[in-house]
Amino acid sequence: MNYQVIIPAAGSGKRMGAGYNKLLMNLEGRPIILHTLDVFEKDPHCGQIILVIQPDDEPFFKEIQSRYLKIHLVHGGSERQYSVYNGLKAAVADGIILVHDGARPFIRPETILSLVDSARKHGAAIAAVPVKDTIKKVKDLEVIETVDRSSLWQVQTPQAFRFSVLKSAHERAKLEGFLGTDEASLVEKSGQPVKIVESDYDNIKLTTPEDLYFAEAILKKRQQ
Repeated sequence: MNYQVIIPAAGSGKRMGAGYNKLLMNLEGRPIILHTLDVFEKDPHCGQIILVIQPDDEPFFKEIQSRYLKIHLVHGGSERQYSVYNGLKAAVADGIILVHDGARPFIRPETILSLVDSARKHGAAIAAVPVKDTIKKVKDLEVIETVDRSSLWQVQTPQAFRFSVLKSAHERAKLEGFLGTDEASLVEKSGQPVKIVESDYDNIKLTTPEDLYFAEAILKKRQQ
């Protein structure tokens, strides 16, 4: 097994305005989550997909287990960080483990393998792209300063770690009551360096209704 991946899929879809888990919304006739699962199911380097779900969605995911042979289902927690930790406890305690957003269906296999290789060498690696827009620091709707974007990167997933590095970071965060914005923030807090693997701008996260238009465009581009 080259790597295993935890995919948190227990969201409520509030920002998407769906009224239910956004990952079950259709994209080109199929639920978003299936597009994401396809990437890892077809990757011979992926040994296991740990899908963290909410109990209400279990009938749907139980049904697709017969088609996605690598899936192991785990119930999520009250926060994404706790959901990932639940997934971590269900993983094989060895090798490289990835954490990937279920709402990022356009990650490329070559990026995944670069992340796995970097995490194996350095302990931790995250997908990211350079920031393209001008960034300004603002307070009370007034510009405080223009931030130098040359050192800024927009972080994506997957994020890849040696199993021992991610487990230790989660356990330390739990003891300290620290709630991070992503797995890398937990690892950073533990003092472990995190490397960047340059991804691409197609690897968007589907969060708002507008994102679905971009997703459809990406799919059409890839089908050409």
